[in-house]
Amino acid sequence: MSLQQQIDKDYITAYKAKETVRVSVLRMLKTSVKNRLVDLCRPGGELTDEEMMDVLIKEAKQRRDSISEYNKASRPDLADKEAQELVILEGYLPKALSDEELAKAIEDMVAKVGAKGPADMGKVMGPLMKAYKGRVDGGKLSQAVKARLAAL
Repeated sequence: MSLQQQIDKDYITAYKAKETVRVSVLRMLKTSVKNRLVDLCRPGGELTDEEMMDVLIKEAKQRRDSISEYNKASRPDLADKEAQELVILEGYLPKALSDEELAKAIEDMVAKVGAKGPADMGKVMGPLMKAYKGRVDGGKLSQAVKARLAAL
């Protein structure tokens, strides 16, 4: 079962169970999927799991940004709502890398590409982003790689 089919199935289940927050999030996600299909000139089709992951990552990032902005604006009620939505979205994303796993992945990639310093950041970042897409935040990865390469 593809990720898109799983989301459709979960939407129906949540709708029948009258889980309003979950229904709202999944409806929004389905709309984002349809918009993405139109952008790709495939209306009525299905996204691949990789394309679905891109949509999920984008939506989760929007929620994180909203939470940050709502907290700055002293609106904990709206931040809590966004946090609930983020939890639902994260249920469809792969498990995030721990700091230890991230450090090991960076170390392995630095050794694999033979990075000598900060000038080789692109050589390290590209393969890592490809390998761990959806499992690590790009900003966090960039900071960790930059720190590791600066130590060389």
